Amino acid sequence: MSDPLDPSSPIGVFDSGVGGLTVVRALMERLPFESIHYFGDTARVPYGVKSVQTISHYTTQLTEFLLEKRVKMLIIACNTMAAVAAQVVRDLSPAPVLDVIEAGALSALAATRNRRIGVIGTPTTINSNAYARAIHAIEPDVHLTSRACPLFVPLVEEGWLEHEVTRLTAEEYLRPVLGEHVDTLVLGCTHYPLLKPMLARVAGPGVALVDSADAMAEQAAALLSERGLHNPARLPPEYQYWVTDVPLRFQSIGESFLGRSLNNIHVVQL
Repeated sequence: MSDPLDPSSPIGVFDSGVGGLTVVRALMERLPFESIHYFGDTARVPYGVKSVQTISHYTTQLTEFLLEKRVKMLIIACNTMAAVAAQVVRDLSPAPVLDVIEAGALSALAATRNRRIGVIGTPTTINSNAYARAIHAIEPDVHLTSRACPLFVPLVEEGWLEHEVTRLTAEEYLRPVLGEHVDTLVLGCTHYPLLKPMLARVAGPGVALVDSADAMAEQAAALLSERGLHNPARLPPEYQYWVTDVPLRFQSIGESFLGRSLNNIHVVQL
């Protein structure tokens, strides 16, 4: 990639599967003139049960692919990747790199009033303590309660967003977190924003939900302004989607995450 970066180049976003499309959706709404190239590693999802070495290797492959597309910014939309391999991406990329954990941590600190924050995510994300490190690096005295919620991802991909089973699961997962009197809950997985209405009802009106997708879009907009990288053209942007497999129901799941039709899908082999 040549330096300086080209403001007309696309933003690169990548994830282990389709979950990162919630981040793409937020970017589309916040930055309507920016083109986006999205890479979802749909053949090898889920990442949340893989080793750190494997996740780092896969993350390197996705990063190199998007850098070849001459992106002006890279966004790690997968909490698991961000938890264990964010530095790998930063070491590789001449373009600025943002990740959902940093964005979510900053938003949680801005939202909390009583300095008691809850985090829910996949087992790998929670076990990495990445949110705790990010939050305590800024505010060491914040009380943090984390809970792995492994059933949420399959429930979302099944489309059971308002199902009784999902509500009961949410109540079970959140009970110990809410018992710590948190006033802010970080949705530490890109699948979880689709459960936001249900999680809000379970958590109650006194708990602010931090959606890392929205936080990421705001951080990306601020960085583009700071670096002078906003696309100067006011034309319809180009959206391209790169995947390693097109599994059954990929289109319908992807469109539910994106909130619009999913076109320009390309299958690539890594």
